[in-house]
Amino acid sequence: MTTGKFISLEGIDGAGKSTHLNPIAEWVRAQGHEALVTREPGGTPLGESLRQLLLHQSMDPDTEALVMFAARREHVVNVIRPALARDTWVISDRFTDASFAYQGGGRGVSLAHLRYLESWVEGGVHPDLTLLFDLDPQEARNRVLKGTPHPDRFEREQDAFFRNVRAAYLARAAAEPGRFHILDSSQTPDAIFAQVRQALDALLP
Repeated sequence: MTTGKFISLEGIDGAGKSTHLNPIAEWVRAQGHEALVTREPGGTPLGESLRQLLLHQSMDPDTEALVMFAARREHVVNVIRPALARDTWVISDRFTDASFAYQGGGRGVSLAHLRYLESWVEGGVHPDLTLLFDLDPQEARNRVLKGTPHPDRFEREQDAFFRNVRAAYLARAAAEPGRFHILDSSQTPDAIFAQVRQALDALLP
């Protein structure tokens, strides 16, 4: 029986989730556990190559979803599952919920297709906890434009796209309240991490 936990961080671009990846890993290590920080798309050499295509190459929405799940399959098989098997906690910047939010909510890809890919690709690997960094899309967009000199093709999307992405995230959270912990990302980083700590404490035996 493994004791490794799988934590995913989700939210629209600019919500601030990436800021908390390393602090979460530090917290996990302070509890006496190994911690691995990773990301999607990416996390493996092939995944990082596919990430560049996804962020910078225009493609059909269904193609985008398939490429995203191809990168995810490599991630699950080569990084996430082996880490959990050796009792390492995995902290991932995005996982499958992002596909339901971005490709489903944002692009309009069939949810039935995404659910099929989810079942096939994940192979029974699911986050124990998903931290959803929730923020008004306009505020998130302002953060992205202020802090990113060369935004990728997702970051360049308009407010309507991110409103749909946010709505899809919140729908996922409402459907799985036991896994999701929604964070108010309009607060200061310290205040947000205090919310994160509450969710992390619940993972401890």
